[in-house]
Amino acid sequence: MRKHLFTTAISLAFFGGLLVPNMRADEWDKMTTVTFSAPVQVSGTVLPAGTYVFKLLNSESDRDIVQIFNADDTRLITSAMAIPDYRETVSDKSSFTFDERPSGQPEALKAWFYPGDEYGEEFLNSK
Repeated sequence: MRKHLFTTAISLAFFGGLLVPNMRADEWDKMTTVTFSAPVQVSGTVLPAGTYVFKLLNSESDRDIVQIFNADDTRLITSAMAIPDYRETVSDKSSFTFDERPSGQPEALKAWFYPGDEYGEEFLNSK
């Protein structure tokens, strides 16, 4: 009986270890680096053209707050409230969608989808 339990425990540990390398380190916060060639508005904040790091807030209770950091991930620029957004076609790359704005205004970031996810984050943009 003990030998059977020991063998089962070793087998579970072995197979569990095989699964760990397939996980991505940034899967929890969905860290994504993106470069915009023109200014972009996100929930009332205008981001000048440049490189930014997008992450989900490190919270188990609210997975719909997106934090946007500078290019080297050392300074928080803004936090944006979002709601879940569904897409039918899943991509293996991060994707962003935009709302159109009148001429002379920066495009507004509408949604962000992490690679392989059906659900992304739709930003609550102020009009």
